[in-house]
Amino acid sequence: MSDKKVIVFIGPSLSVEKSRKILDADYRPPVKRNDILHAINENPDIIGIVDGVFHQSPAVSHKEILKAIDNNITVVGGSSMGALRAAELDDLGMIGVGYIYKQYANGNIESDDDVSLVFTSDDYTPLSVPYINIEYNLNQAEKENIINNNEKTDILKVAKSLYYPKRNYSSILQKVNMDLDTKNRLKNFLKSCVDIKKQDAIEVLKYIKKHL
Repeated sequence: MSDKKVIVFIGPSLSVEKSRKILDADYRPPVKRNDILHAINENPDIIGIVDGVFHQSPAVSHKEILKAIDNNITVVGGSSMGALRAAELDDLGMIGVGYIYKQYANGNIESDDDVSLVFTSDDYTPLSVPYINIEYNLNQAEKENIINNNEKTDILKVAKSLYYPKRNYSSILQKVNMDLDTKNRLKNFLKSCVDIKKQDAIEVLKYIKKHL
């Protein structure tokens, strides 16, 4: 068991209960402005950033993350806010992990809208589906010939047009004009779709555990 102090900001991407099964850490709610500054005062060895607030209150700033790095704290990010900030600060010492981080780092996605979702205030249960998950699963559906490229493009346009709290597969497919058989095949496929934000959150925790 490591004696290093680890603080992880996490919420809807992965429950604290499941997180603890992977990594023993001090788990805190989605990060917001000044949370990292407060964490620095506790002298952690590692700070993990998975989830954060985007619109409810001011987001975590680049300066406070850089201050943590300047204080010799390892800062690892992925999945959501962590992926976005890591892509912006990887040249300055923040470590990015996972598929979504790579998408931001490569410029394939740029907006925080791509990872935004709404969640309950008590246990952070997701109440909408983030665009990045929708795009990932539609890419998989295309690879498996459930939909073609034109159909995927049309569905993604509808998804992007919806305000992020209203994004879910049901509301999107209701607005898409496509063959009923194809739509039903896609609905069945999406019943076992991948939660890429969850997968990346797990990868962040495993990365921290490996490097303790």
